[in-house]
Parts: sequence; C-alpha cells; structure tokens
Amino acid sequence: MLGSGFVRAWLNRGVEVKVWNRTFSKAQKLEAHGAKVFATPEEAVKDSQRIHLVLRDDVSVDEVLSKVETHLTPGAVIIDHTTTSVEGAIRRTQDWSAKGFVYQHAPVMMGPQNALNATGNIFVSGHQEIIQMLTPELESMTGALMNFGEETGKAAGLKLISNLLLMAVNAGISDALTLAKSLNIPESDLAKLPTIAANGVVRGGFNKITQHPHNEPTWELTMARKDAKLMMDEAEKGGKPMMIIPVIAQEMDEWIDKGFAHKDWAIFASKKN
Repeated sequence: MLGSGFVRAWLNRGVEVKVWNRTFSKAQKLEAHGAKVFATPEEAVKDSQRIHLVLRDDVSVDEVLSKVETHLTPGAVIIDHTTTSVEGAIRRTQDWSAKGFVYQHAPVMMGPQNALNATGNIFVSGHQEIIQMLTPELESMTGALMNFGEETGKAAGLKLISNLLLMAVNAGISDALTLAKSLNIPESDLAKLPTIAANGVVRGGFNKITQHPHNEPTWELTMARKDAKLMMDEAEKGGKPMMIIPVIAQEMDEWIDKGFAHKDWAIFASKKN
C-alpha cells in the first residue's frame, strides 16, 4: 500500500518508475498509472541508479536484495523504507558498503495517502554525506525529512518507538471507551475532552476506533504485530522487558487468529467497543 503511493507520486512528477512486487497482480495495477512492471526483482533493478524498498521485515529485505545483488548497476543506491530491527539496518549498511553500494535505511511515519501526497515523515540517520546527497530526493517524498544524526540504526529505533506510542495511545483510547460505556457516558462527550480534541494523534486514534474503518487499512494488523515483536525483541536485548506492548500483542494475536490479519491495525483496540 505504501509503495504504490510512492510510485504514483513519482509518476505524477514525471519520474520513470520500474516496479516489482512479490504479488504480481499488485504491481500490475500500477501500469495504468504509467509504471513499468516486471515479473522479477532482477529485471526491475536493471540499469537503475536508485532502488527503493518497501517490504515486510528484515528477512524479506535480505531475501530480495540477495536476489538482485548481481543485477545491480555499479554504485547503485538502495533506499530502504521498511520498518526493520536496528541490528538489521546497521548490518545491511555495513555489508552493502563493503560491496560497493550505498544502503540507506529511511523508515517512514505515514500511510498510503501520505505517500501519494508527499506528506508524513521520513526518518534517516547515519553517514551525513550520503544523507545530504539523498536529501533532495527524500524531501520530495515527504512532508518532513527528519535527520537524527551520525548513528547508523538510530532511525530504525526511533521508528519503532513512534509505532509503540501509536499502539499505546490506541490501547488507552480503547480502555477510555470501555470506561465510558460502564459510566453511561456517550462517545460524543469523550470527543469534547481536551485530551482528545486538542491532540492530533489521540483525536485520530479516537476517530479510527469509533468509526471502525477496518476494511480500508492504512497499516495492516499483521504488519503492526510484526512491529510489536520487533519492539519486544529490542527491549529484551537491553534486558528491560516491556509492560504494555506484550498485552497489546496478545490482543493483536486474537484478532489475527479470527481472520483479521489484513484489516486495519486499529481493530485490536476496538475489541471491547
């Protein structure tokens, strides 16, 4: 969903884009917008100076890059928008540099519509000369390019923290709605509270949960669950197990088991409401 938004935005700006997706039919839909669609990633990367990845996780990124390695143009730049582990972002940056390529992790805080409209946020960190070189391209893709300095992998960590806060906010909203029902207070009154009305993130979560737009996902539940696992794994590495995210992950698992894996992620917070 995110990748198709980026592709359409580039095409609208007159950029030539070659596309591959693991589900070929998804890539085919972009032909109508002017994209050149290929059946394999090897064909898609041929003669390309810029390779943008929007995949699921570390495993899928490594798998796709291993397939295309011998087909990459010498000196090609790989820009990875996938939400991954910190370790994965660091390792790929080092490994691909040793092979003579640039790998820049650039995770995003945006939905498909943001990608199409060039709004939302892109996070970067690492080698500043490389980031400076890529800044014009990345700035054209987003409302705000956020540079977090020299530390490779820092952007990956901050993306996970941002997603954690979204999950925690929605879980809190769910509990607030549950309490309101117990107190016979209508949802419309909650919407007037300063803590909801004056906070864009909370207000957005409140609207999503109460309006139940789960059949039009901006972030699929299965992808949010993947990110929750990444958060817990990173915390375990630091010897500090989490309190809130494991509970949220359990709620997500229940909904995935019910067949809602590809619905909007906020469905987990709607369980009681």
